[in-house]
Amino acid sequence: MKKPEVPWRRKWKKMTVVMASFVSTSAPTLLHRSRCLYLPRSSTWTNPFKIGWVQRATMLPVKCCSGLRENTETEAETSKPPPRNISTYNWCAGLGALGFLETGYLTYMKLTNSDISCPLSGGTCTDVLNSDYAVVSGVPLPLFGMVAYGLVAALGLHLAGKKFLFGLGETNGRLILLGTTTSMAAASSYFLYLLSTKFAGASCLYCLVSALLSFSLFFIVLKEFGLQEIQKTAGLQLLIVSIVVASLNVSYNTSKPVSTSFAEIELQPFTIEITTESSPLSLALAKHLNSIGAKMYGAFWCSHCLEQKQMFGREAAKLLDYVECFPDGYRTGTKIAKACSDAGIDGFPTWVINGQVLSGEQDFQELARASGFIPEDFDPAT
Repeated sequence: MKKPEVPWRRKWKKMTVVMASFVSTSAPTLLHRSRCLYLPRSSTWTNPFKIGWVQRATMLPVKCCSGLRENTETEAETSKPPPRNISTYNWCAGLGALGFLETGYLTYMKLTNSDISCPLSGGTCTDVLNSDYAVVSGVPLPLFGMVAYGLVAALGLHLAGKKFLFGLGETNGRLILLGTTTSMAAASSYFLYLLSTKFAGASCLYCLVSALLSFSLFFIVLKEFGLQEIQKTAGLQLLIVSIVVASLNVSYNTSKPVSTSFAEIELQPFTIEITTESSPLSLALAKHLNSIGAKMYGAFWCSHCLEQKQMFGREAAKLLDYVECFPDGYRTGTKIAKACSDAGIDGFPTWVINGQVLSGEQDFQELARASGFIPEDFDPAT
């Protein structure tokens, strides 16, 4: 026979079930809020329905700190400052060093009045380097580039972690780098404009390489700064561009009309005999150029003018409409002949064909294209 259950025991069972369900449903909330939940090792439950009866239950301690540790690590990661892009400054150092070597070579050639080796564009590199535009306020232009590229290389190494520029912080170093590359890009744009207008048809390989390096450095630094920082420094950049362009304009407007590379030279006019024989094609092209009024401007001391005549040969060179820009020789203070000055001649030789200006030595194919001469229609028998 089953023993009847005492009423207070039935109530105690119900209370135990309710408390267990409360702990199971509330534990996640407690863990979420407090990160750690510590339960006492023992607790005493007193039966409220029967005074004097005490039941003791033993509980193991529970620790739930994984959420706190994960959140702490996440907050620590987000609080770290973003790493610097070291590769950007390494690129600046490398390209700056390359530009330093190039402009250093040009500076040496300019100071020694030497001809530049320029295999892709003939003698036009020497013509550009010996022109009035290769000097700014009495200082050779390549020397300015040499200083600028050297500064960029030094700043790149410093910001990449070398830290040899003592006393220069990262913020100031980045601003100086931005200002330097901005001025270099502005100057390169100005010189490319001069190359396309004052030296039409000329191809100066060193000028193009220097411009490419300047623009590359400028855009690399812009990418490193980002849009928000660039917006803050836009006014400073515009000011730098204005100063560079204004300084170059003032310098060129007050420069002497005669190239400084010949400042102390006095030359008497002379003639060098053409030794090569003319081919039927060169004779036909020379006749065609003469018939359409094409002119070749040169100077008696210009080695590239002599090479151009040697290309045509002795007989054909006599048929060319050649204009000597220094018929009375050259000495300090001598100005270029009026015919050459009116034509806007800046270097030698210079061809003017059907209103098109071609600077430097030209091959037969280019002269034929500019003059409308068709070699395929040429008949050697005529």
